[in-house]
Amino acid sequence: MSFSFFEVSSASHPLAPYGWDEGWEAEFAPYVRRGLLPGRVVRVDRGQCDVVTADGVVRADTAFVVPPDPMRVICTGDWAAVDPVGGDPRFVREYLPRRTAFVRSTSSLRSEGQILAANVDHAIIAVSLAVELDLGRIERFLALGWESGALPLIVLTKADLVGDPTVLGHLVDDVRTTAPGVQVLAVSAATGDGVEVLSAVLSAGTSVLLGVSGAGKSTLANALLGDDVMEVRAIREVDGKGRHTTTTRNLLVMPGGGVLIDTPGLRGVGLWDAETGVGQVFSEIEELARGCRFHDCAHVSEPGCAVLGAVEDGALSARRLESYRKLLRENQRIVAKTDARLRGEIRREWKRKGAEGRAAMEAKRGGRSDRTR
Repeated sequence: MSFSFFEVSSASHPLAPYGWDEGWEAEFAPYVRRGLLPGRVVRVDRGQCDVVTADGVVRADTAFVVPPDPMRVICTGDWAAVDPVGGDPRFVREYLPRRTAFVRSTSSLRSEGQILAANVDHAIIAVSLAVELDLGRIERFLALGWESGALPLIVLTKADLVGDPTVLGHLVDDVRTTAPGVQVLAVSAATGDGVEVLSAVLSAGTSVLLGVSGAGKSTLANALLGDDVMEVRAIREVDGKGRHTTTTRNLLVMPGGGVLIDTPGLRGVGLWDAETGVGQVFSEIEELARGCRFHDCAHVSEPGCAVLGAVEDGALSARRLESYRKLLRENQRIVAKTDARLRGEIRREWKRKGAEGRAAMEAKRGGRSDRTR
């Protein structure tokens, strides 16, 4: 049965389970006058994509939405304007402005951004408890999650492999300390523990499932979807790493409500203009920095540095500060590659620090010369 766009309200629209609401309806109004149909992109292939519309899933050509800027390429989760029934092929003519987007930098030398999912409300960061926790990697994922505009959520998978409840509690506490203001859930897809709570959290809106290979994303996705939709392979016992069982980004409706976008395992998670996200992850450091003597304090060796004082007092871990510095440096390098003004500022800063370093060395040598006379 076919539905006219104006026959039903947004709440009862056939696309409502996929996230359609009054806001998207208003955004789409100009395309209705052009005779186009709304749909949500559930999967993208080379040159084509699958779009779910009121009439079902259609295969559409993306030739009209292939801009030179990779940040504007159509993505899983986008809301698209599709040709009406009858066209062969049918084309995606436009896509609506994104509310949020999860972006990472590619591993290419061109330092391009890659959009992994669009219009996401929750960024689920899957972390396996079958291997040692990598807190630095969690912080990296969180920075991108906050920067996307979505609400990050950390899911500690394979909780059944941690036999001692006390140990499990300590692991959860460690992650909570690393992720201030972020909900942390321990879940076992094998036993079902925690899955119902997670489903309730994700029942409204769109969620993207992120993590490295072997984190248990596909198994968790199957638990949330209530069916073996995603292929699962055993991880290597040697290092806990898995193969890329998921090779595309797929958007699926969960039976308890909400939409889930599963993604392939990420080997590299490079920052992409994520200064705000980094600040959110390390909010306690940024708060401490307000008490530094100098407003441009780098928290390295400056006198009156409140951040270094917190490290000395034990209120802030040295690992956390080093991770903060590392992510800020990385983000600055990425931004500088695409921002000529910032590149100039960084070069001037390098020259200034270099001159200061040389002056200090000369003064030191001079001091030794004076002492030897």
